[in-house]
Amino acid sequence: MTETAIAPKASALAAPLGLLGGVVAAFAYVGTVDPNQAGHYPVCPLLHYTGVYCPGCGGLRSAYAVAHGDFGAALGLNALAVAVYLLFAVAMVVWVVRALRGRPFSVNLRPAHWWAVGAVVVVFTVVRNLPFGAALAP
Repeated sequence: MTETAIAPKASALAAPLGLLGGVVAAFAYVGTVDPNQAGHYPVCPLLHYTGVYCPGCGGLRSAYAVAHGDFGAALGLNALAVAVYLLFAVAMVVWVVRALRGRPFSVNLRPAHWWAVGAVVVVFTVVRNLPFGAALAP
């Protein structure tokens, strides 16, 4: 393979690998600085002042559990965050494969998709704060 054939692939991989490196660094940080110990991270203001779990509550502890390979605990802490981690992983694999094949990668979400994402987040937030949805609370 010639040097010119390698260069386009290397430049095409720069963005996905750069993003992946940042996410790995963030997970490594959360994996070493335990969010279960008080004082390491700020408290959720919504939970602190109202007692209501936001859609992100438990997300750092969930990331900590994922970093340590405890996927059951991660699901129990924030199932929505785990779903986002999985979607991100799939998107990264697709992006890298497309980059290696010299094809562009884009995610084109229509307004209906954004409304659906918003509805999932709202339903998740409401249900985790109701008595029957206690299993979704961190």
